[in-house]
Amino acid sequence: MRRLLRISLRLAAYAGVALATIVLVRAFDARRLGPLRPWHTIVPAAEVKAGELDETFSLSHYLAREEVLFREARTRIDEGLGPEDRAPANRYWNEGPLSPFRLPKDGNRTFELVPERIRGGVLLVHGLTDAPYSMRRLAEIYRGLGYYALVLRMPGHGTVPGALTEASWRDWAAAVRLGARHVRTRAGKGAPFHVVGYSNGGALAVDYALDVLEGARLPRADRLVLVSPMIGVSRAAGLARVLGLLGVFPYFETSRWLDVMPEYIPFKYVSFPVNAVTQTASLTEEIRAKTERAVKNGTIGGLPQVLTFVSLVDATVRTDATVRTFYDRLASNGSELVVFDLNRSATIRPFLRRREERLLDGLLPRRARRYRLSVVTNSGPGTLDVVERRTAAGSAEAEVRPLGLSWPDGVYSLSHVAIPFPQDDPLFGAGPPSGDAFRVRLGTLQPRGERATLSVPVEQLMRLTWNPFFPLVEERVREWAALPGDATR
Repeated sequence: MRRLLRISLRLAAYAGVALATIVLVRAFDARRLGPLRPWHTIVPAAEVKAGELDETFSLSHYLAREEVLFREARTRIDEGLGPEDRAPANRYWNEGPLSPFRLPKDGNRTFELVPERIRGGVLLVHGLTDAPYSMRRLAEIYRGLGYYALVLRMPGHGTVPGALTEASWRDWAAAVRLGARHVRTRAGKGAPFHVVGYSNGGALAVDYALDVLEGARLPRADRLVLVSPMIGVSRAAGLARVLGLLGVFPYFETSRWLDVMPEYIPFKYVSFPVNAVTQTASLTEEIRAKTERAVKNGTIGGLPQVLTFVSLVDATVRTDATVRTFYDRLASNGSELVVFDLNRSATIRPFLRRREERLLDGLLPRRARRYRLSVVTNSGPGTLDVVERRTAAGSAEAEVRPLGLSWPDGVYSLSHVAIPFPQDDPLFGAGPPSGDAFRVRLGTLQPRGERATLSVPVEQLMRLTWNPFFPLVEERVREWAALPGDATR
């Protein structure tokens, strides 16, 4: 026993030294990210916290605080803005073309869409580092069907990325509960109530539904719609808890950040703090634990029907976690999973890595499931046209339906960020914009030049930001949200 104890202590010491080395090396390496700008170091004091968001804190209170918050953030940034920051590509220069204050609408703030006659209600929750703007088109679809739509800004978002250095997933969860109570009231008793979540917002939507399942006194959602949900993240995300430990020292302040980049997107942070990874890791662990309890207790069947859209390849979240951790544990309740496959045309396929080429068959082998599965994929190797292979719950045979859609030239896959944006989105799209036009179209960027030259990685600038198959997303959401008597049902 003594020998075993000595070995254990020695191994623990080795592990401690290894971890300390990793933290120290990473802290020195992170110094290359700097220098930090005002929007990285400012943490607005007016932001709401979970402890404040009880049942007496209404949406009107939330919006009033949001107004104070945005004034504070703008004032503090203006005070710290240097000459080098007054550049057209900086969203925080108020006179620049990317300043949210100069755009037709500030998509960083909470907004409501109200139909002429409210027949239902929907709460829409955006993703991590994101803003309410990303839920714009989905909210418009719901309003067109008669739903009151509330797109709620999550705490720590919409102002400065520095706000995410202190935000907690519990702050976000508390905001979702506030939004759900408000939407339920606006929709009225007995009217349908849906929750739509994108990325981290998808995780929050699932967490909310699981809380209701465990007895929380909250409005029960009738249906969930998830877009690129953050049900699972990289296993290395747990290590983020210690990566920023040395950030308390000014010399190592950049170690609190994974990415420090120019903030050129009006309605999304580009820089990424370590704390954001820590919070998503904690949230996904919470979802996994609650799901396991629901399966063990036999209450999983009480979850609402879920409609989910995912890209087979996703560099932000783990698509396999959505399938295995969540969908494969659902009861047979009419849920559906829509998967956007890789472009498998003959011109693209030779460039796919073998792992990705085999990913679909490994993740979703042909078998019967308790949910409906739809896969959007090439109709054949010699064409860019796509079809939908839809397999009903309880069946292993897919029905094939042509969609009249095709892969754009040069596009080999969707991305985590692309799914909720149509081609005509004024900011993230690539086609003629619908509605208000912005001075920049992120979906049309085509940087060319030498590698390792730009301050923003080329792979980020070239990441697909719009969904060529959005018509299918809209079609399926309309079916999902159709009210009794509607022609779309």
